[in-house]
Amino acid sequence: MLLRFPATLDRNQVARCRQFLETAPWAPGDPALGPGAGKVKNNVQVPEDHPTSRELSEMVTRAAMAQMRFQMAALPIRLRPPQFSRYGGGQFYDTHVDSAFMSVKGVAAPVRADLSATVFLSEPQDYDGGELTLEDHGSAQSIKLPAGDMVLYPSTALHHVAPVTRGNRFVAFFWVQSMVRDDAQRTMLFDLDLCVRKVMTAMPNDVVVAELTSVYENLLRRWGDS
Repeated sequence: MLLRFPATLDRNQVARCRQFLETAPWAPGDPALGPGAGKVKNNVQVPEDHPTSRELSEMVTRAAMAQMRFQMAALPIRLRPPQFSRYGGGQFYDTHVDSAFMSVKGVAAPVRADLSATVFLSEPQDYDGGELTLEDHGSAQSIKLPAGDMVLYPSTALHHVAPVTRGNRFVAFFWVQSMVRDDAQRTMLFDLDLCVRKVMTAMPNDVVVAELTSVYENLLRRWGDS
């Protein structure tokens, strides 16, 4: 399931991020996968312990979690706190799949990466290249969204970031541990939830709303964990 969330961050929030990122301290990006990642990843990231980075990370988290559609699709238990990265001057991230578990500083238990999220902080016309591309059985889907938009996709998907040939690509990124780890099951629950809400709007007092809600909750009970 690949979903776009327009205007996850508003213009003021994007501006706050960009103001910080234009002069932020940068360090080589930590790989989001196992040994050998350094051969395929070439970007820079803001150190997580920077106080402004932590503040903006919390802002991005609140903005994502405030969206009902995100809650419906991701069924989040935990988020790996957002980080910020920059790609420029030919930097890229070659084809990879994200690690199954992501460590969190100061927390003993890692986050299982069921879903990956990218929040775009640069306008598409501000840089060339830098497309986030998801690969699936020989086909590919490239994504380059307006600043403030977020894309959510399964962490199991092979993906890459194309080299940036002009300008800078700024993004925030994070991972979600879902109540339902299987993407196909999550997708079915999301589709069912959308249908239940449509029926509820059209026939708010009909018994079918309770019947469909029962199906949803019992599937979540069968497939979910906490």
